[in-house]
Amino acid sequence: MQEWKAGSIVSLNEVEAYGIDNCFVIEEISDALFERMQGKSYKKNCTIPRNQLRYLRLLHKNNKGEILLGEMVCNVAIANDLVEIFRKLYEASYPIERMVLIDDYNADDETSMRANNTSCFNFRTIAGSKKLSHHARGTAVDINTLYNPYYKKRANGTVVVQPATGRRYVNRKGNFPYKIVRGDLCYRLFIQHGFTWGGAWRDRKDYQHFEKSIN
Repeated sequence: MQEWKAGSIVSLNEVEAYGIDNCFVIEEISDALFERMQGKSYKKNCTIPRNQLRYLRLLHKNNKGEILLGEMVCNVAIANDLVEIFRKLYEASYPIERMVLIDDYNADDETSMRANNTSCFNFRTIAGSKKLSHHARGTAVDINTLYNPYYKKRANGTVVVQPATGRRYVNRKGNFPYKIVRGDLCYRLFIQHGFTWGGAWRDRKDYQHFEKSIN
């Protein structure tokens, strides 16, 4: 585990030998990582200084109970929040299927969401607008994205669902894995740390999305 390969499955024995505290770590953005992000999540026009971002190494468990190595880039202002939240989710075996940098999907949000990937920083605008997303500052997290889609009904009656493959999960009455609901552990932890949930928005729903406003 010295070489952190996000997406890898590890054993409990490996975690205990490595040390649980070493599995929930905040680091500055290394040169190698910054190069990995260039032209992808960190685009040429990115206005967020590198020193405002942090790299997180985290553990998570999938729906089978397997332990996986996870990674995330976020704003320094929420790094401690996320480490505390994801450690509690891990300890409670709250299922998260995948957690790798969106750069592995060429920073394409739709592709990452279809893979049910959990991620944070991506310098981009809000879908359908010119306004920067909270993801552009690294202050929003999308969790279990396939099963918790973005949904909006336009004035002309057309419906937008992202990812497109998540349409079947717009109906929240169904019983399916990785679903985030109001009052579950994931929801409670993010709310306790000052985040708001997109699943509570009135004009649209973004069930995967938690964001926090910072100065």
